[in-house]
Amino acid sequence: MGGAFLHLLPEAVEKFENGDVFLYTLAGFFLFLIIEKIIHWRHCHEDHCPIHAFAYMNLIGDGIHNFIDGIIMAAGFIASPGLGIASTFAIFLHEIPQEIGDFGVLIYGGFSRKKALVFNFLTALTAILGGVFGFYLLSFTEVASKFLLAFAAGGFIYIAATDLIPEIRKETNIRKFITNFLSIFLGILLMYFLKSLGVE
Repeated sequence: MGGAFLHLLPEAVEKFENGDVFLYTLAGFFLFLIIEKIIHWRHCHEDHCPIHAFAYMNLIGDGIHNFIDGIIMAAGFIASPGLGIASTFAIFLHEIPQEIGDFGVLIYGGFSRKKALVFNFLTALTAILGGVFGFYLLSFTEVASKFLLAFAAGGFIYIAATDLIPEIRKETNIRKFITNFLSIFLGILLMYFLKSLGVE
């Protein structure tokens, strides 16, 4: 939620010259609903899912997000080496808490620790693809990145609103509920703190 509302959406709003950003965010939200249903139908039999669909959804959203980060880093280095280094450092600071959160989502979704680390690493590699893509096709990526930002924001909102928050809401143990709520609050606070430092 923090990544979507404090980082991705504001950045997408800056890139769109009209209110269409929210239309594409909604499109991303419903696209993730369709993808989740397809994953559920293919991998869950009689409502038994060893790995919950939202874990796969998180990987898709994170892969898109990292791809965009790669484009941003490439654009920074094309402008100047100093800006490229600054962009890379800012993205690194932003990614640390995000990847820790993603790891937790994968574990909660049914991945083993080893599998969660491997898949988290593989989604991180999409930043390299984004960097190569951005370096060679910068004029196209400027247009594409704003749509990807809005879609990724919609995806993260979908995952949080339909899968993660309901899990916390139905928690009956008050201590676990408070711990979960404080974790969410601290995560959003950290995202806000990074934004206040200018880390997008």
